[in-house]
Amino acid sequence: MRVTLTVNGERRVADDVWPGESLLYVLRERLGLPGAKNACEQGECGSCTVYLDDVPVCSCLVAAGQAQGREVRTVEGLADGGRLDPVQAAFAEAGAVQCGFCTPGLIVQTHALLRDDPDPADADIREALAGNLCRCTGYEKIIEAVKLAAARTGGSQ
Repeated sequence: MRVTLTVNGERRVADDVWPGESLLYVLRERLGLPGAKNACEQGECGSCTVYLDDVPVCSCLVAAGQAQGREVRTVEGLADGGRLDPVQAAFAEAGAVQCGFCTPGLIVQTHALLRDDPDPADADIREALAGNLCRCTGYEKIIEAVKLAAARTGGSQ
């Protein structure tokens, strides 16, 4: 089947998509966007989080056909040309990146959090990121990155 969708503001087409194929597979393997990571394939780790019609989803759980005609924004689409989004920059500056496998999903989820709550409390940050697992950082640097991004995007932290 053919799937036509808008990815990071650009109309894209994926051909020969089989019915059980995930949006994650289409993004990574057919459209050449490796940002979202394939870790658990069960929606448990959050490494594949992308926006689907402006809602964060685990792209491993979305059948590619469900994305037909819809808008997808990946971690690559958060940057403005060569300039990183404030959330991306904050993660790099705060040292919230180690192996980097969980980072794209955490960045997309943080972006969504700060869009909806520009000044989240620590408990709100932890709750928003609860579906994103990291095996390397211990989360402290991640929380620091969220606070740094919030301060830069209008929050007071």
